[in-house]
Amino acid sequence: MAVLSRDAEEFLSYLAVERGRAPASISAYRRDLAAYEQFLSEHGVALSQADTGLVEAYVAVLGASRRPSSTARALAAVRGLHRFCVDERGATLDPTDGVSTPRIPQAIPKALSEEQVELLLSAVIGNDPRALRDRAILETLYATGMRISELAGLRLGDLDMRKGLAVAFGKGSKERLVPVGRHALAALEAWLGPEGRAVMAPVRWARRADAEAVFISTRGRRMSRQAVWQVVRRAAVKVKLEDRVSPHVLRHSCATHLLEHGADIRVVQELLGHATITTTQVYTRVSPELLRRVYEQAHPRALTARR
Repeated sequence: MAVLSRDAEEFLSYLAVERGRAPASISAYRRDLAAYEQFLSEHGVALSQADTGLVEAYVAVLGASRRPSSTARALAAVRGLHRFCVDERGATLDPTDGVSTPRIPQAIPKALSEEQVELLLSAVIGNDPRALRDRAILETLYATGMRISELAGLRLGDLDMRKGLAVAFGKGSKERLVPVGRHALAALEAWLGPEGRAVMAPVRWARRADAEAVFISTRGRRMSRQAVWQVVRRAAVKVKLEDRVSPHVLRHSCATHLLEHGADIRVVQELLGHATITTTQVYTRVSPELLRRVYEQAHPRALTARR
């Protein structure tokens, strides 16, 4: 593990304790800050001596070998560190002021059609415990729009089967309530019944976190996000959709289909746990026919103008 300056370590501690950033985010920040401080060291400059020109030179170096999104993330880490030094460590200048963030092309999420989702959800055959679990995973991902990591982190206490609700813990440990549709509820009830999870449960749990987990492995351990992704991947291979499937494909499909069927974009924003509506708006670009349909239904002169 790279040795960071005291200021950088304090910044990472602040992100973890004060801002509640996830361990994976802290690790990514640590890598980015280690690379930045190595760059400064190679130029014989201490963190407190960095100026705007040097930061811009670092961004240029990154841009030559990284994608814009990766460069932007690294700059965000550097910018956060210097702003922390100004706010908390007594620094007088922030050398990242005025440094432009690389323009990131807005990617359109790839959603499956409703027919393809039905095909994917029907890929799991049988009623053995593993099939019940995998079916519940697929149905719940599509019904709730959860991230795979959020679903992997579900605890039994996070489910309210009677009300059809689940508690999801998103980025920054932010908590939100999400509705669970009837098909997903039925799949969860089957998995949580005596023929499903109870069969996989060990006589003695190795960890409390395993005992509380909604989804467990055949060894009685909480499933990792990688294991959940493999469930999605296996189902996609069975129905020849592997080239269309990504870890977030059911999340994207959930959002797209909700909007296509008239859901308010702010409701979808809340469901997905997006901090800003700008992130959610990208889904409206997936279905231009939705924009046309809403326009024709809502604008008083839309139909008249086309006659």
